[in-house]
This record gives sequence, structure tokens and C-alpha cells, in this order.
Amino acid sequence: MTTRIAAVQYQLRPIHDWSGMENQVRFMMQAAGDYKPQFVVFPEIFTTQLLSFMDTDDMAAAVRRMDDYTPRYLDLFRELAARHKIHVIGGSHPTMREGQLYNTAYLFTPDGEIHEQDKIHRTRWERDRWSTEAGNQLRLFDTPHGKIAIMVCYDVEFPELARLVCEAGADILFVPSCTDDRQGFLRVRYCCHARAIENQVYVVMTSTVGNLPVEGLGMHYGQASIITPSDFPFARDGIAAEGTPNLEQIVVADIELEALERNRINGTTIPLYDKRSDVYANQVEIIKVG
Repeated sequence: MTTRIAAVQYQLRPIHDWSGMENQVRFMMQAAGDYKPQFVVFPEIFTTQLLSFMDTDDMAAAVRRMDDYTPRYLDLFRELAARHKIHVIGGSHPTMREGQLYNTAYLFTPDGEIHEQDKIHRTRWERDRWSTEAGNQLRLFDTPHGKIAIMVCYDVEFPELARLVCEAGADILFVPSCTDDRQGFLRVRYCCHARAIENQVYVVMTSTVGNLPVEGLGMHYGQASIITPSDFPFARDGIAAEGTPNLEQIVVADIELEALERNRINGTTIPLYDKRSDVYANQVEIIKVG
């Protein structure tokens, strides 16, 4: 099965109202849709673009007011997923539930379903400045184009989390991200490569680019990429496609799920199945030397 993926490097630019973001999203979806992909993915918290016309003197309160736009955000992406007949990972959006703020990624299907994946590991900024809550449930979505999971930015830096969902059958990990500088971007990017190799899965990362006159959002370093395992059936350097850093664009590549299945059995190495679970159950032996 060939699956085409489009990853959007979304440029954060100041806007004056909701329509500013909606028009930009519609443009990017139209451009991506022209390639007839099965999946389109937007970056983490790209909806913070809305803060450019909001009062942000109290940042924690301002992020919570973004939830006022959640119905419009959901309606917009549900409409676009149906119109273009595409599964859309709509980045993530600050969402209030039962008085608590979550960084929630959304999956929109062509037939109108909406599914959620909360970010499980919070960065220091999210914890200390935004006062978000952490998600507690990792989900695997069984779609007609492969089994997928969404790991929001920092979550991909925890190999145990990816291993759990890959042992449950994931073929593709989608990693919407938002990083302010190159070292932060590279932490996420390098971990995406590691997860692809460890678990013999495809990993799709995309990022915000541009800047906003808002605390914590003044700089962004980003580059979308579609990453493969590192073995003969795949791209030589484990990169099916990647964008130019810090420019708004769409990165598109085809991936083959059958190649993934064969590689998990007949690969040069097969780390998904070679894990020594019996050893992992043993405590580390500490030996004093010298």
C-alpha cells in the first residue's frame, strides 16, 4: 500500500482576527490537497497565531481564552478533511476540559470523525508559564491507510512511549512540533530518527516557522521531514523528504507500508522484534569499582 503524506511548515505571522488564520489554513490545505495525499499534518500549537490579536499581559489567561476558538477550529478542519477527502492531523490546539488546559492534537477524518491525543510530557514552558495539564492516554488510530499515532513534540523524546504504541502496531508516528531555536529543533529531529530506527516505523515531523510579537513565540526554527527506517528498502539517509529550514512550504512523499512489514522480518537488523524483554525485567546490577 502506497500512502502519500504532506507535512505543512506553517509560518506564524501576525493576524488581526480569526479570518487571518482561517484563510491561511484554507490556502495550505488547498495547496496540499492538490497532491492528493492520504494524510496532511500541521505543526504543534500553530493556532497560537491567534494570540497576535489578543491581550497577552497575562499569558496563562490568554492561552486559556484561546479555547473560545476551539469550536471554530474543529469546524474548519472537519470541513476541510471532508472536502479534500484527507485524514488531517490538525497540529495541536490549547483546549480546556473540566477547567484544565491541555495541549491537544486532533485527527480529522474524511467522514467527519474527530479524535484527540493530549500531549503527555509537558515542557518547562508549558508547565510553568502556561500551567497546562499532562495527558495520560496514548492512542493508536487504525485508519484505511495505516495504523498511526500522534506524539506531540516533546513526547517523541521518550523512547518508551513510542515503543508502546509501535508494539501495539503503529506504522506511522506523526510528530507535530514547535521549537524556538535550532538546538530545540534538533532534539526533536534526532529523536524522530532514533524512533524510526528503533521501531522500524515511518516518522513524520513538521514545525512552525516565522515569528509572533508574543512572549515565548518571538522565534521559531522549523523544518518538516518524512523519516524512514535506515535500511536498504528505504531512502539512503533515512529521509524520504525534507523541507528548507524556516520557509513556509509543504513537504510531500510517498511511503510503502509493505516495505515496512517486510523490513521488520527480513531487515539487516530487526530491533522491533529483537528486544530482550526478559532482560528488561531485571534490575540494574550496580558494581563498585576501585
